[in-house]
Amino acid sequence: MHRVIRRVGDASARRPWVTIGLWAVLLVVVIGLAGSAGGRFADDLSVPGSQSERAAELLHERFPEAAGGSAKAVFAAPDGQRLDLYRPAVQAALGRIAAVEHVAGVADPFTAGTVSRDGRIAYAEITFDRPSAGLGPEPLTEIGAAMAPARTAGAIAELGGDAAFVNAETETSGTEAAGLLAALVVLLVVFGTVAAALLPIVIALVTVAAGLGGIALLARAMDVTAAAPSVGALIGLGVGIDYALFVVARYRDNRASGQDDRTALSNAMAFAGSSVVVAGGAVMVAMAALLLTGVGLLASIGVTTALVVLVAVASALTLLPALLSLLGGRIDRWRVVRRRRPAATAAEATAWWRLAHHVAGRPWPYALAASALLIALAVPALWMRTGYPTAADDGTSTTHRRAHDLLAEGFGPGHNAPLLLVADLRRSGGRATDVTALSARVDADPGIASVGPPRTSPRGDTIVLLAIPTTAPGDPETPRTLERVRGLAPATVAVGGVTAMTDDLTRQLDTTLPVFIGAVLAASFLLLMVMFRAVVVPLKAAVMNLLSIGAAYGVVVAVFQWGWCADLFGLDRTYTIASPLPTIFFAVLFGLSMDYEVFLLSRIREHYDATGDSTESVARGMAGTGRVITSAALIMTVVFLGFLAHPSPLVKMLGLGLSTAILLDATIVRMVLVPATMALLGHANWWLPRRPGRRAARLMAPAAPNR
Repeated sequence: MHRVIRRVGDASARRPWVTIGLWAVLLVVVIGLAGSAGGRFADDLSVPGSQSERAAELLHERFPEAAGGSAKAVFAAPDGQRLDLYRPAVQAALGRIAAVEHVAGVADPFTAGTVSRDGRIAYAEITFDRPSAGLGPEPLTEIGAAMAPARTAGAIAELGGDAAFVNAETETSGTEAAGLLAALVVLLVVFGTVAAALLPIVIALVTVAAGLGGIALLARAMDVTAAAPSVGALIGLGVGIDYALFVVARYRDNRASGQDDRTALSNAMAFAGSSVVVAGGAVMVAMAALLLTGVGLLASIGVTTALVVLVAVASALTLLPALLSLLGGRIDRWRVVRRRRPAATAAEATAWWRLAHHVAGRPWPYALAASALLIALAVPALWMRTGYPTAADDGTSTTHRRAHDLLAEGFGPGHNAPLLLVADLRRSGGRATDVTALSARVDADPGIASVGPPRTSPRGDTIVLLAIPTTAPGDPETPRTLERVRGLAPATVAVGGVTAMTDDLTRQLDTTLPVFIGAVLAASFLLLMVMFRAVVVPLKAAVMNLLSIGAAYGVVVAVFQWGWCADLFGLDRTYTIASPLPTIFFAVLFGLSMDYEVFLLSRIREHYDATGDSTESVARGMAGTGRVITSAALIMTVVFLGFLAHPSPLVKMLGLGLSTAILLDATIVRMVLVPATMALLGHANWWLPRRPGRRAARLMAPAAPNR
C-alpha cells in the first residue's frame, strides 16, 4: 500500500495545478448542486419492528388526518389574571397561525376546553399536513411570529409540542470558528511558520465544504438528521487538520534531515500518507458501524460522517501534495519565531525520548497506576441511566422549553408525554367494544391521568385513543407506565406517539450498543493487524481505547447524572444521559483515538523494523510524533471544551465527554500506557502467526525511502 500511496502523491505533486483545478471544479459542482438540488433534513426516530413504528404506519395508511404532526400554541396570562382578558388577541394570533403553510387546522382553546382550571393557561392544538419530522423549522418559525398579537397585548405566548421540539433549530455557539482559531494558534507554535500552519487549515476547510455539500445531496436520497451537518463539520475539521498536520510534519522532518523537496514529499506520502489511509479507514469503519444500531437517526450520522472522512483522506493524499510541491522551500516562510532551529533535532535530545525511556525503565508501576486511574474514572459508567432528550432538557431560552413548563404547570407533567393507542379493527374483527373496554382498563392504570374519547378513521377500520400519563416524559416512571399500557393492550393495538417512539429508540440503542462496539473493535483489529503485521499491538490498542472511552463515560455520568461539580459546568440539576450519546461518543472517540494510535505505532514500527530494539523503537517513535500528536489532541480538546459554554446541557454533555476522552488518550494512554506496556511485552508486541503474517507482509510491505 505504501507504494500505491507514494504514486498517488507523486502524480499530484507533478501536476499541481491540474490537481488544484480538479478540486476547485469539484467544490463548485458539489456546493452548487447542494444549493439547488439538496434535500431537506429530517430526524428519523423510528425503530424497525417496534410498536411505535407499527402505530405510525397504521395512521399513515388509514388515518392520515391523525398521522400529521402536531404542535401546541401555549398562551398564559400574567400571574393573578385569567386568559379570558386576552381572548381577542389570542384569537387574532390563531387566525394568523391558520394561514401558515402546512397548517391543517388550529383548535380554539376557549371552545375546545383546553384551558387550565384556574383559567390562566391554555393551549391551541395545531395539526399539520405532514409528520413532525418532515416539517422543518420554517413553519414553526412562522407560527412563532404569528403569535405576536397575543404578546403585544401582554399575554405570554410560546410554541411547544412534538413538532416544535423535533424541529427546534440548534443554537449556534461559534464552536467551529473558535476551533479554527485555536487550531491556527497551535499550528503556529508547532511549525513556527505561517505558511506551514495554514496548510492544515486549508485542507480542513476544503474537507468541510465538500463534505457538507455531499451531505446535503445525500439528504435528497435518504433521510438525514438535522444534526448530521454539525457532526460532519466537527469531524471534518478534526480529521482534516490531523491528517494534513501529520503529512506536513513528516515532510518538514524529511527536509530537515537533508532530503531534497521532491524526495521529502515522496517519502512523506509513502509513510505518513499510508498512515492517513489506515487512520481514515478506522474512522469510517467506526462511523459506518452506526448502521448496525438499526436507528435511522444514527445511521444517517454514520453514513454522512464517513463521507466527510473520505473527503479528508482524499484531500490529504492529492490536494495536500499538490500544495506542498508548489510551496517547496517557501513552506518555511513568514517565520513566527525568529530563532533558527537546528537542521534536525536528534531523538535523544527530545523530552519525548527521555519520557519513554523513563516509563520503560519502570513499566509495572506506570502501567498499573495509569490503568487504575482510567478504571476508577470509568466506574460511574456502570450506573449510567439513558433516556431520549425531552424539551425539559433544553435551556429556558428556547420557546419549546418554556411551553413545556407552562403545560406542566397548567395541565400536569404527563401532558408533555402523550401516548397514542392505535387499534386495528380489521385484525380484531371490527369490534369497537373491545376498544371501549381497553380504554377503561388503561384509564384505571395508576400511571395514567386520563384517556381521551376515541377517534375513528373515515373508513371505520382504525380507532385512536389518547392517553395522558401522570409523569413527565423524562421521569423514570413513564417508561414503566408505557410498558404496563402495552401489556394491557391486545396484539391488534399498537402504542405509539413520540414518547413511545423515543422509549423504543432508547431500548434499541441499549440493546445494540454491545453489538456495535464489538463490530467496531473486530473491524479495527483486522485493519490494524494488516497495517502493523502483528496481533498483540491491535489488541492492546483496542483495550486502551476502551479504557479512555470508558473513563469519559464515567466522568459524564458523575457530572450530569450524579451532579458532581455541577456548578462548575453551569448545571442547575441532574440529567439522564441522552441515549444516542454513548453510541456517538464511542464512534467519534474511537475514530479519533485510532488516528493518534496509527500515527504513533506506524513510526514505532518503522524504527523496530530498522533496529529490532523494542524499547528504543518506542522512544524514537514518541520522539518523532509526540509533539505533533499532542498538538492535534490539543486542537480537538480546545474545540470540544468550547461546547461547555453552550447553553444546552446536552451540548455540554457532548463537549465534556469528547474533551475528557481526547485529553486522557493523549496523556495517560499515549505518554504512559503505550511505552509501559510495550516495554513489558517486548518483541511479543509484533508477534503474528506465520501464514497470516506472510499475507499481511505482502499487502503492507513498506516502501524503501527514496534517497
